[in-house]
Amino acid sequence: MAPPLLSFQPWPVDPVLAHALAAALAVVLLLGAWAKWRDLDGFRHSVAAYQLLPAALLPAFGLLLPLWELGCGLAVLLAPSAALTGPATAVLLLTVTGAIGVNLLRGHRDIGCGCSGLTSQATEPRLSWPLVVRNALLLLAMAGATGATRDRPLFWIDNLSVAGTTLALLGLYAAAHQLLTHHPRLMTIKRS
Repeated sequence: MAPPLLSFQPWPVDPVLAHALAAALAVVLLLGAWAKWRDLDGFRHSVAAYQLLPAALLPAFGLLLPLWELGCGLAVLLAPSAALTGPATAVLLLTVTGAIGVNLLRGHRDIGCGCSGLTSQATEPRLSWPLVVRNALLLLAMAGATGATRDRPLFWIDNLSVAGTTLALLGLYAAAHQLLTHHPRLMTIKRS
């Protein structure tokens, strides 16, 4: 007997949602890696501002993180169900989220996040708890993209649904990124 159509099953997810999450997450990771490669010196400056690594490790980490992000983006896009895709991406997201959290607990809020994929390094979001929430949502998207999916055939309309859902998710991400970037300025306007 088939399960009822309206029953709630958080896992496994529908393959349309899994494909859309994978595509959107891959774009976010690949744009982030590209932005870091475009301005490696700016990215190294951001990493140095976090004050978590000795100066001797900054050049290596400045190259390693964009490569790791690129690898995770390609893996999520091309092989989301591969055994290492989910764990490697989770560790990446937890690493950068942990660095943000440590600095927020230290009271360091006037640091660019170094995560910018949609704007220049000069106009990227400053460290804030909403960035931690954003990264938690990216981790949730990663779980949906790399986890188990329902076994059902995909039809042509599903491909349209994947494309539309991916674009909607990327639009939400871009809007959230802009809000995070301009939040300090908006708060200044609100106070005046």
